[in-house]
Amino acid sequence: MRNPGSMSRRSLLPPLLASGLSAFAASEARAQAAMDLPDIVVTADRRPEKIERQGSAISVVPREEIATSNPGSLVDALRNVPGLDISENGGPGGTSSVRMRGGNAGQTLVLIDGIKVNDAAAASGDFDFSTLLPSAIERIEVLRGPQSALYGSDAIGGVINIITRRGGGEPHGEIRAGGGSYGTFGASATMTGSSGDWSYAASGGGEKSAGFSRFGYRIGQLERRFGSVFEADGFSRWGGVGKLTYDPGEGASVELGVMGFRTYAEIDAGSSTLPALMKTTGSGRIYPDTPGKTVRTLSQVFARGTLEQGPLTHTLTLYANQTDRSFDETSYKAGPVPSKVTRTGTDFFGDRFGAEYQGNLKLDSFGTLIFGGKYEYEKARTFSAPFLPVSVPRFGTLDADQSTGSLFALYELPLGERVVLTAGGRHDQVGSHQFDTWRATGAYLIPETGTKLRASGGTGGKAPTLYQLYSPQYGNPALRPETSIGWDAGIDQTLFGARATVSATVFGNKFADLIEFDSVSSTYRNVSRAETSGIELESTATLLPDLVRLSAAYTYLHARNELTGLTLQRRPDHLGRLSISITPMEGLLIETRVTTVSRRFSDSNEQQRLAPYARLDIYSEYKFDRNWRVFGRVENVTATRYQEVLNYGTTGRAFYGGVSFTW
Repeated sequence: MRNPGSMSRRSLLPPLLASGLSAFAASEARAQAAMDLPDIVVTADRRPEKIERQGSAISVVPREEIATSNPGSLVDALRNVPGLDISENGGPGGTSSVRMRGGNAGQTLVLIDGIKVNDAAAASGDFDFSTLLPSAIERIEVLRGPQSALYGSDAIGGVINIITRRGGGEPHGEIRAGGGSYGTFGASATMTGSSGDWSYAASGGGEKSAGFSRFGYRIGQLERRFGSVFEADGFSRWGGVGKLTYDPGEGASVELGVMGFRTYAEIDAGSSTLPALMKTTGSGRIYPDTPGKTVRTLSQVFARGTLEQGPLTHTLTLYANQTDRSFDETSYKAGPVPSKVTRTGTDFFGDRFGAEYQGNLKLDSFGTLIFGGKYEYEKARTFSAPFLPVSVPRFGTLDADQSTGSLFALYELPLGERVVLTAGGRHDQVGSHQFDTWRATGAYLIPETGTKLRASGGTGGKAPTLYQLYSPQYGNPALRPETSIGWDAGIDQTLFGARATVSATVFGNKFADLIEFDSVSSTYRNVSRAETSGIELESTATLLPDLVRLSAAYTYLHARNELTGLTLQRRPDHLGRLSISITPMEGLLIETRVTTVSRRFSDSNEQQRLAPYARLDIYSEYKFDRNWRVFGRVENVTATRYQEVLNYGTTGRAFYGGVSFTW
């Protein structure tokens, strides 16, 4: 079998290590064939398994759906997944955050090809989705609910596994290019295939946009006060991924993967309060947004080897990744003199490397035992360099590291053809903190009616981040890990001869020892508790065969701070998306999408209320033949004015189009 995240069970190792690990060689043909099926997932049980046999709540975003979304914003493709709440700070290129079932952004573990990529230097340990190019992604699996028993710290709310392009089969390639509003242009190229015992995949591209002002754009209150003084904030992003696999077909396979992305973005000040964002010149003119820029890079290499020895499959993964963020920010105080201008450069470097072993033992009718261990090292470094009003040489503000050791096991037991049970546990030692977590799932299949009943429960743990522990200014070494316990239960139902599917899930979570910044002591402290519960609905239906198709997702979320009883920050009570696809003639697709979000609060303690909104988008494409395709989309057709974060702008009505050539 193989480690979660790889789209092939073929394993990967750098040439330098291949000789030492060549014994880890296994036949991957069966798993490769399985992974070509859309109903196979790898995240729920850390191995390929049919989604219909899962007791967990899991959703899959396939490549075809990613391709029709905004190529400048990966999170746009995630808006179809129930249980997720998404916000972008000023549109594509701005910081993008994803919260799962009411948890914080740092409580979602993000994997790329099964490897943790959460930022080791970030204050909350979250992942910025704006650093990725959607064209490099094969599919995304979203596993909801506490999953620390499978994946350790940070999986307190759930797991998002981003799986990049994979190789295999006849050589196949695609080149696409497009552009449109806000001076946007982008292009990408992908090549996959195999030759003899080797398979390969490579994808690269870039995008550039003049953008719009991240602060104040299309916000009526600010436009009426300041007029059209907002400067556009552009961005550019480029990068790529590559995989190379060797499978001689004699129970041997090795795989190598590499990835790198760089994003440049112009930004406005991080605060959304007006006094910090104003500049007054000698003429008395006020400029409410400020110049600033950021450069973010994300890179990763991994090597994976597998060996099948009868019923036991070994998998060894070696990996390293780095997340770097540099900011050059300017803020203004009222007054024309240079002494009222502050400009500072800050740098954040998060490094991670590790090794993970996993064994899959098939026990015939007694099920499967999955077990393993992991060692991981993380380091965070931050620097500051004031430029104005007085220039100071760059100096370090944080230099800290920690090691993680983990042991885990998961037992999967099928009872006949109808019942599948799993139970597992994990021990994590993260620096000086340790915690134990558990997880159990159950699925009951009724094939005669196309029904699956499912339920899962478990606990989660999240160790304090290096910044929260050791920041010289705000750190607190006495912090305890955050913890959670959660459950869900649901039904998946096919109807009308599989022309329609409906999924419904109810869930609940309790979070304890939540770490927040305490303004009184000016340090991070375990001061909060929270409770979330809700309902998730998903449905797809073919209304008219080969003509009309419908898909919908809806989330009801009740997210409250247990100490105050108030709604948690940026958690809407209701969030839904509906799309209708029409194919009026062969080769032509027209899809309308409506996204609705209820009122929510941009700040804690139910402050800075944001109005509800509904946004309409249209996507269309026409395939001339097997090779050529043109596509276009209209975003925010009705030019709805809305905010995801207080005072940060969102797109107006925008038009985009492009062409794709495949062979």
